[in-house]
Amino acid sequence: MTTTSPTALALDGASIDGGLYTDVTDFARHTHWLNGTAAAYSSVGMGVFVIILLAAWWTARRQGNSVMTAVLATPFAVVIAYAANTGVKDVFEEPRPCRALPHDFLIEACPPVDDYAFPSNHTTVAFAFVVALFFVNRWLGSIALLAAVAMGASRVYVGAHYPHDVGVGAVVGSVVSLLVVLVAFRFCTPLVQRLRAGALRPLLVDRSA
Repeated sequence: MTTTSPTALALDGASIDGGLYTDVTDFARHTHWLNGTAAAYSSVGMGVFVIILLAAWWTARRQGNSVMTAVLATPFAVVIAYAANTGVKDVFEEPRPCRALPHDFLIEACPPVDDYAFPSNHTTVAFAFVVALFFVNRWLGSIALLAAVAMGASRVYVGAHYPHDVGVGAVVGSVVSLLVVLVAFRFCTPLVQRLRAGALRPLLVDRSA
């Protein structure tokens, strides 16, 4: 017999915003022309953030040490945010909406029972990219923000998450990324300065500038 943790019993996602989730999935039911695009972006859209990060690196080669520090800190911010979010998931163990509301429309297949919903990993990672990228370039950060909002919306649209999963995921990713980048500014900028003057100079400095 499987037991449910007290925290899982306390966090009934359907009672928080299950009605809004149903409204979104009903919308998806009637917009089949959008289903394929939303599902594809929800699944592989993280590649967009990698491309934006590469553009940020290319731009930072012409900028100061703090900007390059933010670029190099971004992957660490993303990984740490993901790890922190996974820890939150393990504490609350919120069942996926496809289990609490099994008759709602789904585009993405229902995950295993132990793949919890709260908060959204996709959204956490997306917003971790956003915050770090804003330290590099506001224009690229703005593009990443639009992509992150679209990622969060797509996770509800395909039926994988409740809206509150996405909202809290955005907060977790943003806060963790902000802290990581600020710590990197404080402790790692001198190291980046030395790396830019050493063997990694061709990767970290645009010598044609």
